[in-house]
Amino acid sequence: MKTIIKKHPLAVRWFHWINFPVLAIMIWSGLLIYWANDVYRIGFGSTTLLKFFPDSFYKALNIPFRLAEGMAYHFVFMWLFAINGILYVLFTLISGQWRYLFPDRRSFQEAWLVILHDLHIRRSAPPQLKYNGAQKITYTAIILMGLGSLLSGLAIYKPAQLNWLCSLMGGYTVARVIHFVLTIGYCLFFVVHILQVIRAGWNNFSSMVTGFEVADTPKQPAASAVNQEPPII
Repeated sequence: MKTIIKKHPLAVRWFHWINFPVLAIMIWSGLLIYWANDVYRIGFGSTTLLKFFPDSFYKALNIPFRLAEGMAYHFVFMWLFAINGILYVLFTLISGQWRYLFPDRRSFQEAWLVILHDLHIRRSAPPQLKYNGAQKITYTAIILMGLGSLLSGLAIYKPAQLNWLCSLMGGYTVARVIHFVLTIGYCLFFVVHILQVIRAGWNNFSSMVTGFEVADTPKQPAASAVNQEPPII
């Protein structure tokens, strides 16, 4: 027998599915902008271990010489990203959904147990409500990252008009580094999130579309077995 379990409110599903393509377009248009001044690398001195990004990467994605196009898309979708994020945070606070989402004092210990379970080091996953400890920490971090992207993006978008914000972010150069690092963080989150969704199965994915999950109802013991008195020896 199947049971329908309510999982995600309509507003949360809308915010999720709006944010996904908007953030993807923001990352894509950001690459078109970054190409014009791709100075970041991992290395020491004159030795470069990893450059963001090689010319072959740009050519494969048809990125070169699209700076103006990238800026146009980035600045338009920036407002959609900001509005969607602000509305999501307000809904979370007003509706009480923050109780399921924000980490508590047990979340970090629980997150470690979840990691051990995912790595097949621990046999059973820790008990959870709507989200486990790892999800609470990750989803809250994404909200904070969104705020950081918005503030650092505004700082490098209008460094003269918003000089106070630019100074607060550590200056134009630091704000640009923060903006870039957060973008890399989103890309890593996308990869892990999609892999986890695939791992969790279709029922978990469909719940973000329909708002509910279909689960098997635990079998109840037969009445005769429950009421049967133990034999007298």
